[in-house]
Amino acid sequence: MIFEELEFEGVFKIDLEKIEDDRGFFARSWDFKIFKEKGLNEKLMQCNISFNHKKGTLRGIHYQLHPYAEAKLVRCTRGKVFEVLVDLRKNSDTYSQWLGIELTDDHKMIYIPEGFGLGMQTLVDDTELFYQMSGEYAPDYARGIKWDDPKLKINWPINPSVISERDSNFEYM
Repeated sequence: MIFEELEFEGVFKIDLEKIEDDRGFFARSWDFKIFKEKGLNEKLMQCNISFNHKKGTLRGIHYQLHPYAEAKLVRCTRGKVFEVLVDLRKNSDTYSQWLGIELTDDHKMIYIPEGFGLGMQTLVDDTELFYQMSGEYAPDYARGIKWDDPKLKINWPINPSVISERDSNFEYM
């Protein structure tokens, strides 16, 4: 795996080191030891899939409060998505700033440490994401920020076509 730290401390784009031959390729997408050596959260407690039928579907911005905050490893397994990370770490130089990253099914991943809100918008129909999390879902600690928060001024690529009532009713930051 090839790790590239992005402009937010602790956030990494991860590219797979593929071993290719006539059949296709083989690559490692997770390694406890490597994550631990890099000082990243190496715990893996839960995996989830998000499948979205329509282009423009918007989910988030979701996060969990301490002590249930989660590190996440996100990979697009089908389609194309615009992932948004919001830094909620009050002692961070990038606190209350957002970062947008486009993911496709090209096998690149994003590692997001604890203390971030995460949202996404599909850019094509039938998009699927695979999430690996360091913690389990704790509904009493789950929170969200409204997708169109005027303080954040997130530049979503397209107008939302589908958004849940829950996500539409989150509060502003």
